[in-house]
Amino acid sequence: MAIIEIKVPDIGDFAEVTVIELMVKVGDTIKAEQSLITVESDKASMEIPASQSGVVKEMKVKLGDKVSEGSVVLMLEVAGADAAAAPSPAPASSSTSNQPVALVESAPVAPKTVASAPAVAVAAPAGASYAGTVDLDCDVLVLGAGPGGYSAAFRAADLGLKVVIVERYATLGGVCLNVGCIPSKALLHVASVMDEVSHMADLGVDFGAPVVNIDKLRGHKEKVIGKLTGGLAAMAKMRKVTIVRGYGAFVSANHVEVEETTGTSQEKTGAKKVIGFKNAIIAAGSQAVRLPFMPEDPRVVDSTGALALKEVPKRMLILGGGIIGLEMGTVYSTLGARLDVVEMLDGLMQGADRDLVKIWQKMNAKRFDNIMLKTKTVGAKATPEGIEVTFAAAEEGGTAPAPQVYDLVLQAVGRTPNGKKIAADKAGVAVTDRGFINVDIQMRTNVPHIFAIGDIVGQPMLAHKAVHEAHVAAEVIAGELQGNKELASAAFNARVIPSVAYTDPEVAWVGLTEDQAKAQGIKVKKGLFPWTASGRAIANGRDEGVTKLLFDDSPEAHGHGKILGGGMVGTHAGDMIGEIALAIEMGADAVDIGKTIHPHPTLGESIGMAAEIAHGSCTDVPPARK
Repeated sequence: MAIIEIKVPDIGDFAEVTVIELMVKVGDTIKAEQSLITVESDKASMEIPASQSGVVKEMKVKLGDKVSEGSVVLMLEVAGADAAAAPSPAPASSSTSNQPVALVESAPVAPKTVASAPAVAVAAPAGASYAGTVDLDCDVLVLGAGPGGYSAAFRAADLGLKVVIVERYATLGGVCLNVGCIPSKALLHVASVMDEVSHMADLGVDFGAPVVNIDKLRGHKEKVIGKLTGGLAAMAKMRKVTIVRGYGAFVSANHVEVEETTGTSQEKTGAKKVIGFKNAIIAAGSQAVRLPFMPEDPRVVDSTGALALKEVPKRMLILGGGIIGLEMGTVYSTLGARLDVVEMLDGLMQGADRDLVKIWQKMNAKRFDNIMLKTKTVGAKATPEGIEVTFAAAEEGGTAPAPQVYDLVLQAVGRTPNGKKIAADKAGVAVTDRGFINVDIQMRTNVPHIFAIGDIVGQPMLAHKAVHEAHVAAEVIAGELQGNKELASAAFNARVIPSVAYTDPEVAWVGLTEDQAKAQGIKVKKGLFPWTASGRAIANGRDEGVTKLLFDDSPEAHGHGKILGGGMVGTHAGDMIGEIALAIEMGADAVDIGKTIHPHPTLGESIGMAAEIAHGSCTDVPPARK
């Protein structure tokens, strides 16, 4: 017997991900490739596997720790032969994938963020054959019609290919358009107006207390959804994209069987249709994680249930302190609910810098009765009075609040991919235990003519990432089928992907954060512009915000380092973060940004002024101390 270290494997250019779950303990006998810990960045999580079989002798990490490639997870007792053959940490991808895991930005120069699956090596299944009849054939079959799916289908059609979309719901748009990004923003807009109106009395304009008609509010949300999904249906028709409604599952590497659905939900008709394809793009998305101990009760909802807006509770519990939960909490709070939030880690809105979150939390303190950090939910039961929830400390030696009763409990603890639901093995496509699919920078799976995009290929699970991946996959397919080398060489090589919390105030960030830079020993020059010096923010009565830019300040930069990242908290932060993303993509420095003339008075000019502060040339703030 021998004791060896089990380390975090190669996760590309990314680092400083947070441990949110310990899946083994001292004394456990584990097998090679068994999951050991779960780590998390902003909106998604991944599991770190064991490289060896053996017995756990000592845990080297605890909940809340930050880990990177090479971090020691545990000490493992292995047999002599296994110890002799003990490898260094294996790359976090399959033999058919050369992609790092896009978790957090971590390199001195903003790194390329590539599509990826979690760090789990997966053996490719053998696949199956199909010799039956085919009802329909196409150049490209797209499985799923969310933002990634319909974008892939439309781009492929625009490039002259025959395209079929398989979608189980009645309308295109997936979770994002139907029960996610878009309806939540429709409700958040209403909440924002209500909150703003409430402040107007201080300025001499009193509108009185708002009267909310829930039925009309739901109607507004549905109208927004209908306008967008109806537009997609029209564009599909214009492009001659065939839509087949139902559940799609592979029956071979070139065939998908569809169990047809009907109605406003997903009722199966009993009819089946087989589609043959030259190429396929898997865009099957993800679904909300449901905690196994939560009761089946209408008072326990996920984000979809929360968006149904059946009624406004008096007391609401949000499970998970991430973006999705806090956005829905903002809506319900404005409509009259009192909020509690429970989070296993030491802060809300993980992923954003703590100074930005601190401002947000101060502005939103009035919404919450309890913010329970370093706390986990361990049980729940339905009672006539409400859902009684039991808590426990997330760390050894910590304290937990007494059980509480809530009118509504929102589960917002993450999303899990749908890779296990499409019979990918029949096509020979490798899927991880968690349901992710590994891809390369062209979005290609281990099966060369089958591609995957969006939530199903890994983090971050964001619609805007999926759309760009979609265009890559469609262009590669068209290029290969048509002999167009330029299209065939398309790749997903975005340097950064922005994140936005559409709360009030909004929080947005992109690229390297200050916390990440500090943790990794990367020297940066910071330009922090307070909105208390912004004429537009003061005029709006919303000067709590800040704009922060980070520039490379390593000796090699000679004082003219390129921008590495940036963040904002304040109204309309999400609308402005794109400029910072562009600056990173273009390799701009503080002079480039500061000397770009921004219109005055706007909130956007805070970006230029933050760059001037970093450069030392800003005249809208007190002079720097000598």
